[in-house]
Amino acid sequence: MIPRMVRVARIQLVNSLAVLGLPVVILLGVLLGNILIFGGMRAAEADEPVVSGALSSIYIVMLVVHLQTMTQMFPFAVSLSVTRRDFFGATTLIVLGQSVAYGLLLTLLAPIEEATGGWGVNMSMINVPFLAHDNVLAQFLAFTAPFLLTSFLGIWFGIVFKRWGQLGVWVLGLGCAALVVGFVSLVSWQRWWPAVGEFLAGHPALALQAAYPALIAVVLAGAGYLTARRAVP
Repeated sequence: MIPRMVRVARIQLVNSLAVLGLPVVILLGVLLGNILIFGGMRAAEADEPVVSGALSSIYIVMLVVHLQTMTQMFPFAVSLSVTRRDFFGATTLIVLGQSVAYGLLLTLLAPIEEATGGWGVNMSMINVPFLAHDNVLAQFLAFTAPFLLTSFLGIWFGIVFKRWGQLGVWVLGLGCAALVVGFVSLVSWQRWWPAVGEFLAGHPALALQAAYPALIAVVLAGAGYLTARRAVP
């Protein structure tokens, strides 16, 4: 079974530049753009490093890449008589490999950013406060787990599109938005925000950054596998 999934993974990596290279290219491009922007803003003159939210770009790219995995590569693979189980297994192998590789890349870039004084412009793009750890392994996990979450989220949306079309995607998106709005409204109405804050503060940072995202990714992977069995190429 594993050898078959590896062969199917090779099919998906025919366009390796988009699947593997695009997230790195986007990350480096965004990093360069931020260096130019923060340099023009004279951020180096600030007392504390100026935090950039541009790190989210590589996670968003991973979501889009694996959305396209299901909308573009899935029909092609099935036309070659690849089973849905093997395709999903191969996709899972690719996601795991990418997440580990990109998590390692960010873990290596973090000390470089610190050593160079925020790339010479006093900017924190990799060492964002809510993901920062002194322990290298914890830092690696904090960077890696969100890759799993965004990748399987993209796969899930792609499967929904192949199974139920644009209507399914709209229903899923609006349904998720409605749940978020409903949750926020309920918590605000009942004045539960202090309790929510205590709940979050009572959990280790690594649990919120890595354990919970990984758990949600597993749930999405399971839902994706079950739905993909009936998805139409």
